[in-house]
Amino acid sequence: MRHLFLMRHAKAKKGSGDMADHQRPLRKRGRREAAAMAVPLRRWQALEGDLHISDATRTQETFVEIAGQLPECCLPERARLDEALYTFDGRALLAWLKSLPDEAERVLVIGHNPALLELADWLCGEAPDDLPTGGVLHLTLTETPWHSVAQHSADLADSLSPAQASHALFQRWAPERPELGKVDLRHRIRELLTHQYRIVRALEPGVIAGVDPEFLHQYRVNLRRSRAIGESVLATARTPAGKKKPGPEKMPGLKKRLKRLKHRAQATSDLRDLDVFLESLNTTPPPLSPRLRGDLQRWLHARHYAQHKALCQQLNDPDYAEEMLDWQRYLGSKAFRQVLDQLSSKRIETVLDERIASHDRDLAGLCSESHDEALHDLRKSVKRIRYLAELEPKRHRDFLAGLKRRQTLLGDFQDLCTHQAWIEAFANAARNAPRRKEACDAWRTALEKEKLALREEIMALAPLNDSSSSALKT
Repeated sequence: MRHLFLMRHAKAKKGSGDMADHQRPLRKRGRREAAAMAVPLRRWQALEGDLHISDATRTQETFVEIAGQLPECCLPERARLDEALYTFDGRALLAWLKSLPDEAERVLVIGHNPALLELADWLCGEAPDDLPTGGVLHLTLTETPWHSVAQHSADLADSLSPAQASHALFQRWAPERPELGKVDLRHRIRELLTHQYRIVRALEPGVIAGVDPEFLHQYRVNLRRSRAIGESVLATARTPAGKKKPGPEKMPGLKKRLKRLKHRAQATSDLRDLDVFLESLNTTPPPLSPRLRGDLQRWLHARHYAQHKALCQQLNDPDYAEEMLDWQRYLGSKAFRQVLDQLSSKRIETVLDERIASHDRDLAGLCSESHDEALHDLRKSVKRIRYLAELEPKRHRDFLAGLKRRQTLLGDFQDLCTHQAWIEAFANAARNAPRRKEACDAWRTALEKEKLALREEIMALAPLNDSSSSALKT
């Protein structure tokens, strides 16, 4: 099997004055684009074979940025500059490709459009219609000699753009948050949920690419926020006693769709926990021997790969697309407008007070012997309170600001519990490995001490209703 990687140079400056096209350098954004592609190129093993680069300034600088992210690979020593690759003609690029030696099995070309796309289209009928700056196409071919390559003889194995590899670059193209300061409560909720739907759909390619974990985090956050807002709407739209308007039990359309959002968000839980755990290992090396650390990393990455593959299968399932489109249609429906018509600020305050009182009772009931699950439930109650208060953010601005530390403490406690669970699973994954189990048990004990300190901080928090709902003491 042969592998051909066609990469377009990153974003370059426009020509000006006497500057020739050949001399155009990368823009600052172009350097970020090129750097973002280094890790996925290494993951695809695109850098292990022959590296061919157009001798134009912008293509050379694209390669320099990639090499700079991977100094251990010694890429500059293997790169070949080729003036024949400074072409915009697909036929010329095909002629160059057919001149490659037969022993070349992996070939990376950093060149120019439209030549790259024309070549890809000739080689593969599934080639995309667009290749953005910094983007890469991965084509696979049979072992046929390069000089005998035939039209449509290649398969598209993968494609990736910098905006799919880097969430920071994605944000430039992400749907803009609507201005909601001057709209009423009902319109604000509808616009916010519609915006979150658009964000979720825009994030999906980055989640599937699996390069930057921030895509998954934001995907998960927006799904959960949408569900939480919907549940807050249900809670606050409930009709007071003696009234005849339909309550949430008469809103099956919304309840059914919120259940689907919950299911989709839950499908990301283990993968997100693995991302957090792996990141923590980079910042705080585990108290394990070098060999055990390596074993742990490999074991976690294997779990991560399996979880990511399962999630991608779900995102590519037609049922998922239909569910999301159904949610979009519902947000614009008359049925949802009728639900929103039942909202009132007074009802929001009533439910918010009820949730705060319930939270304070649970907080007062905590003790050093309380099960970890009690703190997890407390974390969930803080989230429900926060999302409800965010229905009217200006009114509850100070209150929301005060919730941040409380939510952070409870979130950190949850992360430590999750880390302990993964450590235990790793220890149990190998039979007859007493040293591994002993080291992992010691690590879990150290984390238990951190949990105890966090538990004491949480138990020392003041009740939320110590002051008015517009302020919070901690």
